[in-house]
Amino acid sequence: MMTPVRGDLPSGTVTFLFTDIEGSTRLLHALGPEPYATALAEHRHMLRDAFAVRGGVEVDTQGDAFFVAFPTAEGAAAAAIAGNDALASGPIRVRMGLHTGTPTVTDEGYVGVDVHRGARIAALAHGGQVLISETTHALLPSGSAVLDLGVHRLKDFDGPVRLLQLGSHAFPVLRTPGALDLPTPATRFLGRERELFDGVSLVLERDPRVLTIVGPGGTGKTRFALELARLLAEEADGGTLFVPLAPLRDPALIVPTVAQRLGAATADVAAVAARVGEKRTVLLLDNVEQLLPAAARPLAELVAGTPALRLLVTSREAIRIQGEVELDLPPLEVDEAVELFLERALAVRPGTERTSAVEEICRCLDGLPLALELAAARLKLLSPEQLVERLGQRLDLLRGTRDADDRHATLRATIAWSYDLLDDAERRLFARLAVFRGGCTLEAAEEVAEADLDTLGSLVDKSLLRHSEERFWMLETIREYAAERLEESGEVENLRRRHADHFLALAEEVEPSLFAESTASLDRLEREHDNLRAALDRLEASGESERALRLAGAVSRFWYRRGHLAEGGRYLENLLAADGRSTPARAKALNGAARLALHTGDFATLRVRAEEALALHRALVDQWGTADSRYLLGAVVAEEGDFAEAQQLLEESVREFRELGDEHYALLATRALAWMCSELGDRDRARALSEDNLRRARATGNVRMEARSLSSLAEFPLGEGRFQDALSMLNEAYRIDRVSGYVADIAMDLCKFAEVLAAGGRAEAAARLLSRGEAVDEEIGAGLESWAVEMNERTLTTIRTQLDEAAFAEAWEQGQALTLDAAVAVALALDSPG
Repeated sequence: MMTPVRGDLPSGTVTFLFTDIEGSTRLLHALGPEPYATALAEHRHMLRDAFAVRGGVEVDTQGDAFFVAFPTAEGAAAAAIAGNDALASGPIRVRMGLHTGTPTVTDEGYVGVDVHRGARIAALAHGGQVLISETTHALLPSGSAVLDLGVHRLKDFDGPVRLLQLGSHAFPVLRTPGALDLPTPATRFLGRERELFDGVSLVLERDPRVLTIVGPGGTGKTRFALELARLLAEEADGGTLFVPLAPLRDPALIVPTVAQRLGAATADVAAVAARVGEKRTVLLLDNVEQLLPAAARPLAELVAGTPALRLLVTSREAIRIQGEVELDLPPLEVDEAVELFLERALAVRPGTERTSAVEEICRCLDGLPLALELAAARLKLLSPEQLVERLGQRLDLLRGTRDADDRHATLRATIAWSYDLLDDAERRLFARLAVFRGGCTLEAAEEVAEADLDTLGSLVDKSLLRHSEERFWMLETIREYAAERLEESGEVENLRRRHADHFLALAEEVEPSLFAESTASLDRLEREHDNLRAALDRLEASGESERALRLAGAVSRFWYRRGHLAEGGRYLENLLAADGRSTPARAKALNGAARLALHTGDFATLRVRAEEALALHRALVDQWGTADSRYLLGAVVAEEGDFAEAQQLLEESVREFRELGDEHYALLATRALAWMCSELGDRDRARALSEDNLRRARATGNVRMEARSLSSLAEFPLGEGRFQDALSMLNEAYRIDRVSGYVADIAMDLCKFAEVLAAGGRAEAAARLLSRGEAVDEEIGAGLESWAVEMNERTLTTIRTQLDEAAFAEAWEQGQALTLDAAVAVALALDSPG
């Protein structure tokens, strides 16, 4: 029950802050009653201090949770950040939510929907995460560090709300019942009540595995599907996600694209099924038609292999697979069409009203939403009466041509009419922009299509081009029309060559920063991935195999870092097979193919590619490439158990990287070399190499190699029975990895924690840590090297000698549910093992 109101409760505009401990029950079991009580009291003290200093008034405390009111949003945000910072070094992680409103103050405290909204927002957060509403965000100082997390549904609230996160730290996707991860349309949804009712009824009554919304381009399928998905979100306890397929041309990329969007471990149906689990999850697959009929097979396999998955598809035709139900989307009714047209028209011509001319426009355009939007954009220059005259002439001329579907013919005529009204510069740029796949930046438009800002702006004004998130892009229907004009222009080959030149130059410009683990560069390539694919396809199709190899080699590290392992491997293997010339491009591509093979566990391909790469780099006198090839070859030789040969290869690799001044790769190769020395029984040298690596890493500020060196050095106190020292080193490594965000390294830290705990007789805690570590590896699709597999198997054997089957199963299940920080807290909260 809420505490009685006090005179110092803020009134008027108030920002509410709600907190709750993440996993409090699991933490109680992990720490034990007395340590947990101590941690809980300390947590309360820290939060109360952080809140009070910044003007917070404690309204209520229930169990582990706080409800605090602040007179300003800025004070509430600062208090939340300070509270989380204070808790960072302890075992407790708190989820927080902020929302601002104007509640009523009564004798019982605050009354109003804003109180409940704030509590629901907090409930969606992860431990250590602070979620805020749009209302609160609007009151924060400009430049405040926030992340837009998209639109989500709150329990017991009808409409979706946009949530943001304070700070830039990465947390898992908010995967709560009814969670939405859909794009937010720029305009409100109008009409379609009957069709929405039909769609909801189909889903609730027939529960189709696939609901395909069919209709010609421009019917508003995507906009309708988004609205339908929002209405059905409560039925999807695993969440609702949007997957745009328009940029794809290869049906083999459907499942990898879905897997990546879901955050599945690997790019296959089994990984998607593992990620979805038993929670009903809806995927809105937008624009499938260009992938048909070949798309039917991967989609059927996806549906059959993932029972909890439901697909909401937009397409110009049905997929024709089992479990599919079609929903034909007709044109808008007359009144709906007029309402849509007027809303769009008022944005460019204030005062526009419903007249016979407006109704005639809507009739001529067959109630097609895209056609209506294109026509409404023209009211900036023409009156509705002038528009009727010009539009009617164009439609009479073109209606029924080139397309059997009258609605599609109307749309084509509308786009053609809009195109005819462009001046020469606008027409030329409109056609040229079709060369981009997935949109483009201003710089790319200027370089490839010779765009100027005024003409780009004019095309945006005329609704033929869209602009969002610093990218220009076209609706797929309009892009298809633009592509036809480009084909007719005689410029298509020149534009495709310039496009390929641009993205080859971009890839080679960004490539060096990928070695420095640059997240910004990886994000940049991710945004351009569809254009990179288009450039590769064009270079391959035109027989420019060497340039294609250059491009594939330059982005191979991006493919590896961002999990496009299968796709990258296919490109590289196809291109290597097509061009056997001994060029620097082939040499780089060979190293790229070897690295991808290493991380997919394809050691046969790794050996073949690494051996050829080493010979070719040596012949080309490429010292860096030679050192990298030796490193990769050393990895596969070690996997095969020939530690002596691997040691020799790695010795040479270290020497060459040092001669080149590449300290990062020298440290990386030295770490592998230390492992070889340990396997060959020379533990003194292994320790000396690891200690030297740690000194060099710290001296150069290489935090990743500092963490890896600490992880390697922890093996030595472990072998000497100094378990607490080993745990201390691993904790230091983990703290670095947690900040850096290298998930594969974090997973290995957890497994090494488990190794130490098991050796020290703490089998239950070890089982939890090993369970969580292996779960992380599975989530990211990491292929473990043999030594890591053997380490985990030894740990598991040790654990099972100490626990019976029931105790082991319980600990393993508890580990699956732990957050990363809570898992480490389990290890560090224990007394020194042994």
